[in-house]
Amino acid sequence: MTDIRRRPGDGTGGLRSGTATFESLREQAVALRREGLSRRDIRDRLAIHNNDILNRLLEGEPPPEWTKRPNAKDDLRAKARELRLQGMTYDQIQLELGCSKSSISLWVRDLPKPEPRYTEEEHRALMNAGLRRLRQSQADARQATRAAAEAEVGTLTERELFLVGIGLYWAEGQKSKPYARRERVIFVNSDPGMVQVFLAWLDLLGIEPERIRYRVMIHESADVVGAERYWADQVQVDHAHLQRTTLKKHNPKTVRKNVGENYRGCLVVGVLDSAELYCRIEGWWSSMAVEARDRNA
Repeated sequence: MTDIRRRPGDGTGGLRSGTATFESLREQAVALRREGLSRRDIRDRLAIHNNDILNRLLEGEPPPEWTKRPNAKDDLRAKARELRLQGMTYDQIQLELGCSKSSISLWVRDLPKPEPRYTEEEHRALMNAGLRRLRQSQADARQATRAAAEAEVGTLTERELFLVGIGLYWAEGQKSKPYARRERVIFVNSDPGMVQVFLAWLDLLGIEPERIRYRVMIHESADVVGAERYWADQVQVDHAHLQRTTLKKHNPKTVRKNVGENYRGCLVVGVLDSAELYCRIEGWWSSMAVEARDRNA
């Protein structure tokens, strides 16, 4: 026989004193448990306020169903298994239920792997179709962004064009060096839009068309004649009015990316008798740079 003595200060709460056998208390505790009482109810009924003793009294006796907390994932687990048996992949189940693939793997790993829904060729075709849709969506988004940006610019004022042209030339035009003074306005670019802005700027400055000269610069391995016609059309001059094309020697060791039918080289735009204009450009740019520096100070 095992005696459990309840005395004040022994962890039982001092509710009762005396001697009781462990076996008799266990019989009472088990009986109450089977009646559906909770641990709290049993503790209060038997005045057992020591958790270790209460655990020993109820050892091996399962709690009643009503005391069990429902598992929030039980329904998800059952649904995941149902979807797996229908042949869904982990990705499809995740998309359907919104739970992690690691959880899905634990729930359904004992189930047979579903047969592939598509052949390798069909799967590749579906992937390619999805890629085409993605690229089209990206292209549409880029076009929408570009259209919105174009609307933000609106009509350029003369002053705006004046300032844009200064920055454009200083970025892409020929600049004189202290060790080699070349005071002549020469602009080189492969972008037709840049060329058009530069020509509009020259017109704003009052530069007569007769003072402007054009020359194509391109690799000798490209379509030289086609490039000459292209640039002549862009600046609206007769092909015969172009100066002699500058051909760049082809280096067979160099892997060039500017090839193909869209490669048309660069257009060189020169202005005759432009030493004074070049000095003015230097002054304009210097003023803009100082203004920007002062604003950032």
